[in-house]
Amino acid sequence: MTLVFTRSILDAARRAGRGVGAFNVLHLETAEALAAAAEEAGLPVILQLSENAIHYHGTFEPIAAATLAIAEASTADIAVHLDHAEDPELAFRAIDRGFGSVMYDGAKLDFAENVATTRRVVAYAETAGVLVEAELGEIGGKDGAHAPGVRTDPDEAARFVDETGVGALAVAVGSSHAMTERTASIDLELVSRLAGVVPVPLVLHGSSGVSDETIVRGIRAGLTKVNVSTHLNAQFTRAIRTYLTANPDVVDSRKYIAIGRTAVRDEAARLLVLFAQTADTDSTNHPTSHIGQANE
Repeated sequence: MTLVFTRSILDAARRAGRGVGAFNVLHLETAEALAAAAEEAGLPVILQLSENAIHYHGTFEPIAAATLAIAEASTADIAVHLDHAEDPELAFRAIDRGFGSVMYDGAKLDFAENVATTRRVVAYAETAGVLVEAELGEIGGKDGAHAPGVRTDPDEAARFVDETGVGALAVAVGSSHAMTERTASIDLELVSRLAGVVPVPLVLHGSSGVSDETIVRGIRAGLTKVNVSTHLNAQFTRAIRTYLTANPDVVDSRKYIAIGRTAVRDEAARLLVLFAQTADTDSTNHPTSHIGQANE
């Protein structure tokens, strides 16, 4: 139990044909909620800190230390992951700090430059036994930084993994960041083709825009790591908005933030169970979500 390497979580899930939830930390309360969700579900979770979230807090160390401390104190298996780092130096810092994995996002670069920089991050990470995730075939959205409709080519993906040595690959198969409804269609045939030629776990970004049923089908086709952010943020915000509407005179922020934290815990626990289904699991035991907000 406690803080573990991401590789151990992903390898176990991939062998079992299960998915793993990778949920983004925005602040202390979301980290607390996600750890509690893993404990409630009895399943591992990956806590993700994005480069954007670190910029929001102004500096790396406070939010990184808090997230690692929550993981270390938990009774669940928790890995801490750096998400969407476009700065290799930030990836190096996270590796040195004890993160279980880092994502170097070189999707804006051409293939050769992406390979070269990713390989540099992998070489550094290998000295600490840390897994590196990379991205090939831009995930849509992100304020125009990624082009919607792009798809990852299986042959190029296999070559990229071979040349870089990455331990997980985020692939473009139809999901998109910054969606507002859970209506994305996943190319399941492409997922299967990628899983057949790429020897490392596949990662789905933009999962908040994908329905529960489609995510489960994607996991069965070969996806392992499922990233979720705004879907959970919507739960947090909706719960707080409802509480403040009913209690307009409240001034103690702990009262309403606690309500949001509980909402995230409950939905994250549900998602962890959903993603952990195998082909012989009765999906009727896991009701689908009604939230339509999306980003990650």
